[in-house]
Parts: sequence; structure tokens; C-alpha cells
Amino acid sequence: MAHATVDDVLGALRNVDFPAGRTQLLEAARSAGASGEVMSALRGIPPETCTSRDDIVRSVRTDPDSDLGHSQAQRGDQARQGGKPGLSQHLREVPKPPIEEELDR
Repeated sequence: MAHATVDDVLGALRNVDFPAGRTQLLEAARSAGASGEVMSALRGIPPETCTSRDDIVRSVRTDPDSDLGHSQAQRGDQARQGGKPGLSQHLREVPKPPIEEELDR
């Protein structure tokens, strides 16, 4: 299954005036001829109003394998960590656990 990239999502929204809600984003992407993957990624963002393209980049989940460089402990910390509402879990900053830092020395 193909996944939308950030560039695909932003390209479909190049004519959007911000702030914009999820419904406006979906309508703009549909009128721009966005792919099904882009539409699916946009449906997954929270219904709050996005104030900029940066909000979209932080909110849309585009690649399920984007946290492959993280250990299981880091992925667990990402899941437990709070953050801005709508911020995708894989975009949350997490430090290495102390034991992993020690093992890397």
C-alpha cells in the first residue's frame, strides 16, 4: 500500500488560505485532485483549525514506518508523552533512555 508524503499533502493544499478546518482542507485537496492516500492522511488529522502548513505537517501521519530509528523504549515514551493536541505520536521528541545512552558509550 502506498503512503502519502508530506510533499504530496502540502502540494494538494497549496491554494488553501489559513486558518482552515479539516473540512476546508479536505475540500481543497479534493478540488486539487489529491490522491486517495492524501485524502486518507487528511481525514486522520484532528478537527481543530490549522493555522499554518506547519500545523498540517505536525498533525498528519504520512508514513507508518517513520519511527523505525527509535527503540521500543523510545516508542513507548512517545506513546505516553503528552504534546500538542493533534501532534502525531511519531513526531514527538524523545530522548534515549539512560540505559541506552550508557550502552552506546
